[in-house]
Amino acid sequence: MRIPLTKYGWPQVVIIPGVLLAAMAIIAVGTGRFLPVWAIVSIEVILGGALIFSMAFFRDPLRRCPADTNLLLAPADGRITDIEISKDNGYIEGKALRIGIFLSIFNTHINRMPCNAEVGEITYKRGKYKNAMNPESARVNESNSLSLTRTDSPQDRLVVRQISGAIARRIVCETRAGDKLAAGDKFGMIKYGSRTELYVTVHDSKYKIKCLVQKGDKVKAGLTPLARYEICP
Repeated sequence: MRIPLTKYGWPQVVIIPGVLLAAMAIIAVGTGRFLPVWAIVSIEVILGGALIFSMAFFRDPLRRCPADTNLLLAPADGRITDIEISKDNGYIEGKALRIGIFLSIFNTHINRMPCNAEVGEITYKRGKYKNAMNPESARVNESNSLSLTRTDSPQDRLVVRQISGAIARRIVCETRAGDKLAAGDKFGMIKYGSRTELYVTVHDSKYKIKCLVQKGDKVKAGLTPLARYEICP
């Protein structure tokens, strides 16, 4: 039977619930003599809520991704905060469509591939831990960038960036250069609030890239199309 918790959550998915369950047991058994019932119940409710949250954060829902190879899917759950055409941004030469996604602590935090692609260079950068809602966090925070090449036509270059937030202090990336992954495949996560960005090459050819989302839209990794390749007339 499939356990709906991500392997990327170890060891937190075991240690934190274990500590909380132990604390709940100690309070239930050992504090009845000197704490009123209402206080014991209140503490147990708080610890129970923390237990539920710690398990829910590492949830790993089963998702069936769209089969259309012209689509670029969201690499993370969350809310669209940035959409722009940038030039010579340090990740893709020339013009690129940049789409930023903010992940709150209540979102599923697993990162997924936006399309069928081969992994190229993976670049980790140390940095600060500013609030991920602040656009400056994309520039100064700890990050991990995956350079990807589409294996379908057009074989464009893309970049997915995992960016830590004020709470997130652990970027997980379980793929290596040379790996070939399918659209929607899981490759990592960012623990406890973060930001994910997608950079897509924009060029003049028989294909054009059309953005399908707007600022404020809520998206789901591996399910929501962010952009589509269309053949120019």
